[in-house]
Amino acid sequence: MNLFNTWLVETPIAHRGLHDKVRPENSLSSFANAIDNGYAIELDVQMLSDGTVVVFHDECLSRLTDNDGYIKFLKKSDLDMLTLKGSKEKIPTLEQALSLIAGRTPVLIEIKNPSKVGELENKVIELLSNYKGQVAIQSFNPFVLQYFRVHAPNILRGQLASFFKNKKMPFFQKYALKRMLLNKKVSKPDFISYDAKNLPNRFVAKYKKLPLLAWTVKSQSEYLEVVKHCDNVIFENFEPKI
Repeated sequence: MNLFNTWLVETPIAHRGLHDKVRPENSLSSFANAIDNGYAIELDVQMLSDGTVVVFHDECLSRLTDNDGYIKFLKKSDLDMLTLKGSKEKIPTLEQALSLIAGRTPVLIEIKNPSKVGELENKVIELLSNYKGQVAIQSFNPFVLQYFRVHAPNILRGQLASFFKNKKMPFFQKYALKRMLLNKKVSKPDFISYDAKNLPNRFVAKYKKLPLLAWTVKSQSEYLEVVKHCDNVIFENFEPKI
């Protein structure tokens, strides 16, 4: 497959949906808004303590809800007691999000799993097994991509990367992920998704045969600058004028 002729490079991708003051990020309304405006959707998934896969970015609940605590300790039944800030919306499950999107626009799923892979990834694969629509996954964790390559090779895989400035992490981990040193032997991605603030750079230059996405682009001026160095953008807080 020539990915340079697919939605992955042709359709701008709304970061956590097309959200605004009344439509929270990673909410069903933000996904509907992206569909209505012709954009692909990027969303984040994590797993609750009972194995439910939910669409939520942060580890902590405080920024996006009026509650403290950690998303991973919740159960599906707890979601009824939480609302996303500025709305009456609940934290959606991945199943609910896919049911709403229903193949009307492509979906890019970020797998948020910094630790042992297997359970979350397998549940996502199960949920996607009967999904009728264009979809891809991406992750900072190369072993997540390796799991999908082995167990669901038909799903497109993207390696997320950044310079990780001001990010607390072991030096070697930052060194390896910044340079994507595990791409050739572990993750073997179909595309690269790199921090827009760090483009262009010599680490992505050696992957010219792979589509390059830039994240997260937050203004038209930033878009006009970074689009010179990538094939598509993941954007928020504005709509790119191509």
